[in-house]
Amino acid sequence: MRIWLALPAAVLAIALSGCVHQPASTVVATAPTLAGDPAHPGQTQGWVDTKLYFGLGPAGNPEKGTSEARWREFLDKEVTPRFPDGLSVADVYGQWQGKGQSTPERLRSKMLIIDYPDTKENRDKIEAIRSAWKKMTGDQSVMRVTQAADVSF
Repeated sequence: MRIWLALPAAVLAIALSGCVHQPASTVVATAPTLAGDPAHPGQTQGWVDTKLYFGLGPAGNPEKGTSEARWREFLDKEVTPRFPDGLSVADVYGQWQGKGQSTPERLRSKMLIIDYPDTKENRDKIEAIRSAWKKMTGDQSVMRVTQAADVSF
């Protein structure tokens, strides 16, 4: 009868033996897998990561504001032609308190993430995207967060 009590402990010990942590010094770095064209350069010094936050409308009322179809049209018309090599979009929840408001609005939002070489031309493209959104929606602002990025493909 005692062997049955020891059996679960032995099975657990065998299962956990594969979960050995290796120190970081034994991890081998790998070279980038894509390199050599404008979308996947070998060197990415001087790149930045920009996040743009777009309010789509009231969080509690999806019928109001910008629809998913209208967002995709904006993405296809204003963003993708400027940054065709790639970007990411995430659904996020946001709050915004505009001028003259006593309480913040809770908003359905999109976060657009673009990594690119930090050039005047690319910064101008980012500003054109922000301006196009404000013109289309009447929004007062599109928040931008830009920081240096260490990028590898």
